[in-house]
Amino acid sequence: MLQQIAFIALVTIAVYLFSKKIGSIKRNILLGKEEDLNNQKTLRWKNVLLLALGQKKMFKNPLVACLHLVIYAGFIIINLEIIEIILDGILGTHRLFLPYLGVLYGWLINSFEALAVGVIVVCIIFLIRRNIIKLQRFASKDLNGWPRSDANYILITEIVLMCLFLTMNATDALLHPQQSFVCSSLLHPLFAGSGSNSLEIIERICWWVHITGILAFLNYLPYSKHLHIILAFPNAYYARLIPAGKLNNMPSVQNEVLYAMKPKLAPADAPPPARFGAKDVTDLSWKSLLDAYSCTECGRCTSACPANMTGKLLSPRTIMMKTRDRVEEVGRNIDANKQFVEDGKSLLRDYISEEELHACTTCNACGEACPVSISPLDIIMELRRNLIMEESSAPQEWNATFSNIENNFAPWKFSPEERGAWAATFE
Repeated sequence: MLQQIAFIALVTIAVYLFSKKIGSIKRNILLGKEEDLNNQKTLRWKNVLLLALGQKKMFKNPLVACLHLVIYAGFIIINLEIIEIILDGILGTHRLFLPYLGVLYGWLINSFEALAVGVIVVCIIFLIRRNIIKLQRFASKDLNGWPRSDANYILITEIVLMCLFLTMNATDALLHPQQSFVCSSLLHPLFAGSGSNSLEIIERICWWVHITGILAFLNYLPYSKHLHIILAFPNAYYARLIPAGKLNNMPSVQNEVLYAMKPKLAPADAPPPARFGAKDVTDLSWKSLLDAYSCTECGRCTSACPANMTGKLLSPRTIMMKTRDRVEEVGRNIDANKQFVEDGKSLLRDYISEEELHACTTCNACGEACPVSISPLDIIMELRRNLIMEESSAPQEWNATFSNIENNFAPWKFSPEERGAWAATFE
């Protein structure tokens, strides 16, 4: 009974802390501006199935996709076993489902064990890729500090949890010979000569550390890049369904141009335009903030970015990471003061520099490369709009183009009257 009470207390605390943090993240996401993304529900559910569940974009690199699929399947399928562990802990039973499932139970556990071995192997491969081979997108300075450690902690944790699972099954099978598990049976020689008491202690320690580790992992997720395990699904559902590369026009700008050309159409009580573009995270759409929290930090966007390839400062991965850092800071400000208190900072300049924004070619290669359809371009464009339309801050080359469009109605320096003569020179 004491163990049951301790277990129920552990689960209750873990679920409470997880729910509280998820609620905070939801609040932070909804600090963004409203955007209606509820149309075409059939297509949205298709995105969930193909992009989030089916990992369609990952299979552009089949080998890595298959390795990732093993970890993904392991995380989803093996954790079904947690249902039994939790019920055992609450009810004080042992392998609750065994009498009801019979032979099927052994088949399921053997499948879980095969996946567990696969997860261990793939996690080791991923650790080697990150820390020994040091692939360029994992060795980038974008990941210096916590982000690099975060990825390693997750992989090591997965290995430890799977080893605990296999050890728990191996010792339990020795205690109950009627049970037979294929993969964990390979560990039996390690426990040769161990008495029943020793085996029971090892099995119980593995059981408790395994479930405690899973609950700790659950509460680590909201602070980690691996939150995408959860957010990939809503992010895929609420993806913008406009054609790739199409930029959203600003109705306020369109109206200003219309009213300038046709003043009679301007309403007498027309409100002044709101801020053009975005200066801080609260000026961005809630979808862009959801993107920031869903970022896997895999670096595929940065690897595909032509500006980054040529040595420019821009890294789409960093754009997403800095956006998430800023919205987290704003959230902590609200938690401390019950409302946001001006802190003299903004996403623009304090987190993302003008140089990074000006380097973007708007090619949308980052969005195409992202396995969960995140769009760094949306954030970049909103920040650039603020720079240009609010602060008139743009590179000199751009200003010359803007001036030509304003005066000559085209990017070139020729007036409309001279354009025909200029074109004739090419005949």
